[in-house]
Amino acid sequence: MDKHILLENEHIPYTLKRSPWARRVRLSVHRDGSIVVTLPSGAPQALAEQFVQEKSSWIWKKIQHFRQYGGISTLPHSKEDYVKHKNEALVLVESRVEYFNQAYGFTYNKISVKDQKTRWGSCSKKGNLNFSYRILFLEPEIQDLVIVHELCHLKEFNHSEKFWNLVASMIPNYKAIRKELKKKGLQMG
Repeated sequence: MDKHILLENEHIPYTLKRSPWARRVRLSVHRDGSIVVTLPSGAPQALAEQFVQEKSSWIWKKIQHFRQYGGISTLPHSKEDYVKHKNEALVLVESRVEYFNQAYGFTYNKISVKDQKTRWGSCSKKGNLNFSYRILFLEPEIQDLVIVHELCHLKEFNHSEKFWNLVASMIPNYKAIRKELKKKGLQMG
């Protein structure tokens, strides 16, 4: 059910959902500017409206942040975009994994490019490396950080100091690049 809230003289739409698993009201502002309020099944709709009003300044700050830095909506995001770009993204990822893995020498299972909605990449316990096809649209140094990040998870399946030292061995300025990546929308795995 779609509703609206008035913020800074703008009518901002939000979607109201009900969930049998929700124990409390949940609010999320997505990078594309969409807002979702999730209510427990039996809770009155007025509770959601009250919650949105109470959180209005937080909502506005989030929306302004995404507008300023650009959310995921600035990147291709349709099924057609995925079909059109996945092979090109796979070629890029495979070549960069091969390049960096010459130094690391890690063993991995397979590399996949997917239409991931929340992550730039991930590494499974089975050694599969997965990447969002949207990596194709990042600056080369950011692409490399995403790829090295997932490669290093093959050795350290965590974000410990050892893990970041592995990343730093290839990308010494990873902290600065990581800040830029955070502005792009998705998360690293």
